This record gives sequence, C-alpha cells and structure tokens, in this order.
Amino acid sequence: MVDQRKAYVYALGAVLIWSTVATAFKLSLRSLSPAHLLLYANLFSVLLLGAILLFRGELGQSLPKSRRELLLSAGFGLLNPFLYYLILFKAFDLLPAQEAQPLNYTWAITLSILAVPLLGQRLRLKELLAILVSYGGVLIIATRGDLLGLQFSNPFGVALALGSTVIWALYWILNVRDPRPPLAGLFMSFLCALPMILIYCLLFSEMQFPDLPGLLGAAYIGCFEMGISFFLWLQALKYTASAARISSLIFISPFISLVLIHLLVGEEILPSTFAGLVLIVAGLLLQQVVKNKAIEP
Repeated sequence: MVDQRKAYVYALGAVLIWSTVATAFKLSLRSLSPAHLLLYANLFSVLLLGAILLFRGELGQSLPKSRRELLLSAGFGLLNPFLYYLILFKAFDLLPAQEAQPLNYTWAITLSILAVPLLGQRLRLKELLAILVSYGGVLIIATRGDLLGLQFSNPFGVALALGSTVIWALYWILNVRDPRPPLAGLFMSFLCALPMILIYCLLFSEMQFPDLPGLLGAAYIGCFEMGISFFLWLQALKYTASAARISSLIFISPFISLVLIHLLVGEEILPSTFAGLVLIVAGLLLQQVVKNKAIEP
C-alpha cells in the first residue's frame, strides 16, 4: 500500500540514524579496538534482527533450508559485516571522522564503476563526469586542500576508507542475486559472521571486554546502524510510490554528520572537508539525475 507520508517518516528516521554513525564510531573506538567493536556491535545486531523476525513470525523461515543457503549466508557475512566493518572501523581509527565519513560516502560511485565489469552495465559520459567530480572531492579531503603538494593526511587510512566502499559495493551487487527476503538475508549473514569475528579477535588480539562507554557504543552501532536503519529504509521503500522520491533525502545525512562530529567528537571541521564533501554530493546528485532520466519512459 502506497503511503508517501509514512515513506518519508521512515526514510527520515533512517537518514537521521546514518547521520549519527560517524560520531558513534569515533567515540566507541576510544574504548574498543576496531575488531572488538565489530564483535560486540554485531552481537547486538543479531539479537535485534532476530527479535524483529521473531515478532513478525519470520524467524523460522529465515534459517537456512540447505547447505547452499548456509554457504550463501557465510559468504555474504564474510563481506558484510566482517570485512566491511573491520576495514571501515580501522579507517575511522586512523583518520579524523570528518575525513573517513565523506570518503566512505563514495560507495555509490564505486558501485557504478564495479557494475560495468560485474553486471555488464555501461557508463554514460555524464556519469563519468559525476565520478570525476566526486573523486575530486575525495582528493581535496584526503590532501586537506593541498592539491599541488599531494601530501595525504594518512595514506593507509584513506586507502582503507576507499577500500571499504569496494567491499560494500560488491556486497550489494551480489545481493541482487539473493532470492531471500532482505531482512532475513541480513540476519543470517550477521549470524554467520559472528564466529568469524570471534576467531579473528582470538587470533590477532587479546580478548577485550568493553567498559560501559564501549558497551553502549557497540549497542548503539549494532542496534541502530546495523539494524534499525536497515529496517526503516526497507519500510520506506515498501510505502513509497517511487524510490527516487526518498533517495534524495540521503544527501542531507553527511552534512548533519559533520555538525555532530564537531559538537560531540570535538573536531574542528576544516574548510577542505566541507568543500570536498560538497563535490562528492554534487557528483552523486548528478549521477542520480542521469540515472533517473535514463529510466524515464
């Protein structure tokens, strides 16, 4: 049933949550290592998603019916949350939040690039221009405006932030072929990732138990970033007459995020960060306009 008002309410809820996650990442990483933050956040996410499915009477249907479905869940879980969030949290650990957040926001551009070899799609000239505009913004942020010197603030951190967009884009491209309901698929992926993350923590670090701030941060990230936001966005897509009507709301998220990073994390927002973010969002908007025109009758 189409209810555009409900669609906007659900979409705004998701966007507001996404606006807080960079701040939540940075604050939580003060108490926990990236791997342990992922472990506890993923645990909270599994509990929440399982509770939602149980409430809807869909938990039994979500469990794998065959070895193939179990392997599918494990494969998706390897990409997301294991590799994606492990890399992303490490990027946030190395970079200021105001740099890591906009760089990660370029995943939609990465998705368009990977869709060419993996899905056989073609890039139009205007889409190529959009990609260049967005990556121009990336360059400004990564060099803190020193384009001529090309001195990156933290090359490894920048590489991790951009690398996380590749993992995220791959995850969504492969999800196109997943026949399961999205919420059920996400729950099983996160459930299968739990032992992977635990083994990684045991092998490569000493087991770390969170203090209260770390536990609260992991709970917030697991429940809201990894769980509720996804559920809200699915609900928005269910009620909207057109995905394009609500997708434009996403572009307010990074700007709200910068305000929260300044107020709560205490980072002084650099002019280069704001200028780079404007270019990234301009490129994404141009890309969306081109795609919308391409599907118009």
